[in-house]
Amino acid sequence: MSSEKMLTRIGGLLRQAESTDNPHEADAFLAAAQRLATAASVDLAVARAHTASRERRATPVQRLITIGESGKKGLRTYAQLFLAIAAANDVQCDITTTSTVIYAYGFASDIDVCEALYSSLLVQMVRASDAYLRSGTYKDETTVRTVVEMRGGRRVRTRVRRPVAAVTARLNFQSAFATRIGQRLSDAKQDIEREASVDTPGAALALRDKQIELRDFYRSTSEARGSWRGPAVGVGHSSDARRAGD
Repeated sequence: MSSEKMLTRIGGLLRQAESTDNPHEADAFLAAAQRLATAASVDLAVARAHTASRERRATPVQRLITIGESGKKGLRTYAQLFLAIAAANDVQCDITTTSTVIYAYGFASDIDVCEALYSSLLVQMVRASDAYLRSGTYKDETTVRTVVEMRGGRRVRTRVRRPVAAVTARLNFQSAFATRIGQRLSDAKQDIEREASVDTPGAALALRDKQIELRDFYRSTSEARGSWRGPAVGVGHSSDARRAGD
C-alpha cells in the first residue's frame, strides 16, 4: 500500500472516531488506525531491508511541528498528546521549553501518521474536555493551595482548601486523556509487531535495524539540551478530572 493510500484510510478511520459519541466505538476506530499504521510501517521496514541500493532507501528526516503560540492555555497537554502519539510510532522528539514547537525525528511516513493522528485526537481531546467542564462535576472537588499573605510586615504562606478551578480541571483531564491515548496506541502497535515477527520473515530484524538507524540519526542531528518538564508544571490536582480524562 502506498503511503498516500494508507493515510487516506487512516483519515477515514479517524473521521469515524470523531463523528461518534460512543467512546468504545471511537477507541475501536483509533486502534484500527494505529494497527494499519504499524502494519504499513513494518512493511516499509522490511522493504528497506531488502533494497539493494542504499541510495534508493528511505532515510530518517527531521520535521518541525508547531503546537501553538506561547502562553496558550493547555499547550503542554497538547504537546504531551503529540509526544504520546510519536512514542507509539517510532518517532523521537525534542521540544522547546515553551512547548510551542516539537522537532520530530523519524521516517517521513511515520511522522505523517503522527500528524494525522494528532490532528484528529486533538479535536477529540478538546471536545471531550469541554463536555466534561459543562458537566460541572469538578466543582464538587476541592484542592489544597498555598496562599501568601502579609502579616506584620512578613510574608506568611498558608495551605488552604479551595474549589478546583475550571482551568485546573481542564488541564488534568487533558493530561490524563493524552496518557491513556499513548497507552492505547502503544498496545495496538505491539500487537501488530508481535504478529509480524511471527508471520513475516525478517520483520523483527528489520524493525531492529530501523530503531538503530533512527537512534543514530537522532544522535547526530539533535541539538537538544536539558529535559522537558512535562504538562504538570504549576498545575493543581483534580482526581475527578483525571479519572474522567482517563
